[in-house]
Amino acid sequence: MAGPQRAPHLHLAELTASQFLDVWRHFDADGNGYIEGKELENFFQELESARKGAGVDSKNGNLGDKMKEFMHKYDKNADGKIEMAELAQILPTEENFLLCFRQHVGSSSEFMEAWRRYDTDRSGYIEANELKGFLSDLLKKANRPYDEPKLQEYTQTILRMFDMNGDGKLGLSEMSR
Repeated sequence: MAGPQRAPHLHLAELTASQFLDVWRHFDADGNGYIEGKELENFFQELESARKGAGVDSKNGNLGDKMKEFMHKYDKNADGKIEMAELAQILPTEENFLLCFRQHVGSSSEFMEAWRRYDTDRSGYIEANELKGFLSDLLKKANRPYDEPKLQEYTQTILRMFDMNGDGKLGLSEMSR
C-alpha cells in the first residue's frame, strides 16, 4: 500500500508581510493591482516550477488545464485576474494581515468610518503613527498576536504598498486602492 498522499500544494514556510509584497510586485509588473495576462502566465509557470522542485506534481499534465483548475479554485470573483487578497489565499502569508486589513474596511462606508477614526489630527492623511494604531486595533480585533517589531513591519509594508508618492503618509485616494 502506498504512503500518505501529499497535498497538491506547496509546503512553504510562511512569508512575512514584506516578502509577500515583494512577490506581489514581482508578478504585478505593470502595477495595476492585478496579476493578469502575461503576468498570470509567468506566475503560474513559476508556481509549477516550484511545485516540481518541491516534488509536488498534480495528476493533470496539460499546463492550460492546470491553469484553468487553479483559477477556478483561487479566482474568487471569476474575473480572470488574481487580486492581492486572492494571492494572500494562495501563498502562506504570515498572520495574513492583508486579508484582515481588507475585511476590516470591506465596504466604502466602513472605509470612510475607519478613515475618520484613524485620521486623528484631521489632516486628510493617515500618517505612519495613525496607521500603526489602526493596524494594532485591527490585529487585536482579529485576535492575532503581535509584537512591536511585527507591528512596525506591517505598518511599513502597508505604506510601501499604498503610499504612491512616497511622502510617508496615506492620502484618501492612496488608501482607497
